[in-house]
Amino acid sequence: MPRVACDDEYLRDFMALPTTEEILEDIAFFDDWEERYKYIIDLGKELSPMDEALRTQERYVKGCQSDVWIDVRVEGERLRFLVHTDAIIVRGLLALVMTAYDNKTAAQISEFDIEDYFQQLDLKSNLTPSRGNGLKEIVNRIESIARAAQSA
Repeated sequence: MPRVACDDEYLRDFMALPTTEEILEDIAFFDDWEERYKYIIDLGKELSPMDEALRTQERYVKGCQSDVWIDVRVEGERLRFLVHTDAIIVRGLLALVMTAYDNKTAAQISEFDIEDYFQQLDLKSNLTPSRGNGLKEIVNRIESIARAAQSA
């Protein structure tokens, strides 16, 4: 996996995920959801690990079925996210979200139509309601971070 060229240890190990367009193309290739789930789980394996010290209450996402933490660092005008969960499917879902939001400006995050992206992935009809609600909470947290960054 390619690494970000950076002296900052936090940023050095950021994931190298495909783009949202590449994911949409890849997902369309699979005939059934079992294959798609395997692909999504494999995407989650590409996420960089989050140090346990960063898994604090203020980074914890409430409303998720699984434990999820989101950390953000500002790099210039871009927001860099680091996420963690132990649940493999949720880790894959986090990877889908990171392709849309990581290393983007707050304005780009606000402008990105995440609902359309999820619709194109056909996620809503293939997630349990509790997973769908957790995914919504993850998106809400990131969009809230982006709004706060735009206001700063």
